[in-house]
Amino acid sequence: MTTATRATRLRSAMPFWLSLGLIPLIVLAAAYGGWALILPPLGTWWLYSALDAILGLNEDNPDTETDDDQLFWYRLITMIWFPVQFCVIYGTIWYATHGAPLATWEKIVLFFDVGIVSGTVGIVYAHELLHQRNRLERWLGDLLLASVLYSHFRTEHLLVHHVHVGTPRDAVTARYNEGFHRYFLRVLHQCPRSAWRAEAAMQARRGRSPFHRSNPFWRYAALQIGALALALAIGGWAGLGLFLVQAFSAIWQLELTNYVEHYGLTRRHLGGGKYEHVLPRHSWNASHTASNWLLINLQRHSDHHYKPARRFPLLQTYAEDEAPQLPFGYPMMTLAAMVPPLWRRVMNPRVRAWRRQHYPDIEDWTAYKRGTTPLPA
Repeated sequence: MTTATRATRLRSAMPFWLSLGLIPLIVLAAAYGGWALILPPLGTWWLYSALDAILGLNEDNPDTETDDDQLFWYRLITMIWFPVQFCVIYGTIWYATHGAPLATWEKIVLFFDVGIVSGTVGIVYAHELLHQRNRLERWLGDLLLASVLYSHFRTEHLLVHHVHVGTPRDAVTARYNEGFHRYFLRVLHQCPRSAWRAEAAMQARRGRSPFHRSNPFWRYAALQIGALALALAIGGWAGLGLFLVQAFSAIWQLELTNYVEHYGLTRRHLGGGKYEHVLPRHSWNASHTASNWLLINLQRHSDHHYKPARRFPLLQTYAEDEAPQLPFGYPMMTLAAMVPPLWRRVMNPRVRAWRRQHYPDIEDWTAYKRGTTPLPA
């Protein structure tokens, strides 16, 4: 490989490294408190939304046959993120509990900001890592999820969501007209249980008890207890409380994203508990340039569900006749989701148009609401 080729690959990957720019914003927020606490949300939701408006859409599709060794610089940012996030979380706990000149409310807001980093970036990178086959990347994904106390997401995402997306069996597929706040409480309750049932079923197929040592829930528990214990050791009870603020902030952002990704979209029920194959039209797609840099192409979600093993630099985007399109990137869409009347005004007409486009033979969608009635062929 020539030096010029290496340089070209590095340059093409560099926009995805902009996530590291969030770290100085956390440092400034911790150092100054007050006005500086607004910097992390400004540097994620608002900055990238503004850049989307300036840069527009990126509808270029990379070569899906590109070898892994040509993606080194893309893969590296996801693989170094755990040590970066580890230092941010626990370094900030130490700072906040060892004489930081911050009021209690400032410390709480600061750890909401830390959760922006671990949620907007960390969980998204964990999602990429847990889809990979090599053990190192999957372990890094597990460590990132443990740092926000959401380890069951690995099982729920791989064994439940990808299998049952767009059906009533998938808790993460937001129902038509379901507001985010109701959705959030529902998935917090349903997803850990569905993940446990999926792992128990897998153990049963192998002739094992659900409590067999190979059940990853033991690993999840150990990693999460370790994450909590370290926060307690570094910062005492105050440090533990701040860690929990960070974790909740990250989980809230993950589920906001999950809510947006499949809102109102449904796969055709073929009868007998069977559904049509997952297609690009069963996920909302967004080709907005800057927010896809921040979220490592997560917004090309239609292709991710169509080809789950495809690494993020190779994800394809689709035209409107193949996949439904979001009007804005995730940062703006998740803000809209926090206001259910606004969300319904923006998205419900799009869902209805999607139904007319892909399932014009369906007149009564209420009959399908719980998946008990097959849609007409």
